[in-house]
Amino acid sequence: MDIVIVFPIYPGVTHLDFTGPHQVLARLPGARTVVASIGGEAVSVDGLTFSNLARLEEVERCDVLCVPGGFGCVDAMRSDAFLSQIRRLAATARYVTSVCTGSLILAAAGLLEGKRAASHWAWRDQLALFGAIPDPGRVVRDGNVFTGGGVTAGIDFALTLAAELADEATAQAIQLGLEYAPAPPFDSGRPETAAPEILELVQARNRARMPDRQAIVEQVARERRRA
Repeated sequence: MDIVIVFPIYPGVTHLDFTGPHQVLARLPGARTVVASIGGEAVSVDGLTFSNLARLEEVERCDVLCVPGGFGCVDAMRSDAFLSQIRRLAATARYVTSVCTGSLILAAAGLLEGKRAASHWAWRDQLALFGAIPDPGRVVRDGNVFTGGGVTAGIDFALTLAAELADEATAQAIQLGLEYAPAPPFDSGRPETAAPEILELVQARNRARMPDRQAIVEQVARERRRA
């Protein structure tokens, strides 16, 4: 029997948030991956266009729901149509998962209340606005909820999930086949290890791209609490 793994994507998604885990999980024996959007509409991001997508509304069920993040997560969090599909699929999924700010989408859908969850370091604390417990881990599990930290953590997350769905030997074989042996040229992948001027540069770019992010997420949290 297939293990159905659904990646719901949306405008403004970070493509590595789902293409990284997709590459890993597509190699899992018995897995069938589905990339879907509202209405099956093509999604363009960072110069790439993802088309021939499944209609999210027509995906009947899944064993694993994996919600990716990206700057577009704020609009996704405000979309009742998108969130209703996330809730519907999560209701019967064996595992509810996310990468990066995808956890904020899960939280906005009411799926992380009282649960520990990871997210991108620049957004992580905002999980608390929805009753989730921010966790700085690269891969965090709380019951059947698996969440990965920022972007590249999606690969670690997917290997962890592969071991859960199959076994460690299978996950290690996938890792070897992909030659996933990270050895970054710089130790600046987390805010606590990056030089202060590099951290400020990234924070400034984030502010310029979405200056009202905090206020918008707070507003979404208030709206979801009233709903």
